[in-house]
Formats: sequence, C-alpha cells, structure tokens
Amino acid sequence: MTIVPDIAVVVWNRIPRDQSGEISNTFAIAPDWTIEILSPEQSQTRVTKNILHCLRHGTQMGWLIDPDEQTVFVYRPKQETEVFDQPTEVLPMPRFATDLSLTIAALFDWLME
Repeated sequence: MTIVPDIAVVVWNRIPRDQSGEISNTFAIAPDWTIEILSPEQSQTRVTKNILHCLRHGTQMGWLIDPDEQTVFVYRPKQETEVFDQPTEVLPMPRFATDLSLTIAALFDWLME
C-alpha cells in the first residue's frame, strides 16, 4: 500500500539513505507524524484509513485537518481520537516536537494565507 500524506514528518535519524549516504528518493517507512488536510473532493473515510495505516506501522501521531469545519482530529496509536475545534486550544504534538506550540486559530490562520 502506498500512502502519500499532505505532510509527512520523519525525524532526522530515520530518514532513509542510499548507498552513497544521500537521502533516498523513496521512503518505505511510515512517517513519524502524518498530516492530512481534507479537501472538498476527498473522502474523509479514505484519509482516515491512511492515517490509521500509518499509526499501525510506527507513526507517532496523525492529524486530519478539516478547513471547512476548522477542526483537527488527532490520532495516536491505540488511543481515542481527540477533536480540537476551539480557537484557543493548543494542539498536541508528537514526542519529538514538544517544543512546538500551535493553537487552532494559528493553524487556520496559516492555512488561509
């Protein structure tokens, strides 16, 4: 199964390299953080399945961003899905990105630019 999320974050020491040490052209690993931005023509079911597939294969966190509803669904392995839709709510980050802080309002301000 090939999954290409809108944004895939891979921590530096997990980035695949070729025999010469260059960054590989293909990544056959799950990202550490997968982020999907739902567009009107996309199926939410399909995108959710992609996130869940990544979580089963080592992804720490998945976000499904719904711009129309200004909502972010946060997925973590073997945990209940969390829903964030209040402007001042701070979104959870994966373990490797705990220094980041982003509110719902800030995220959607970026997406509207």
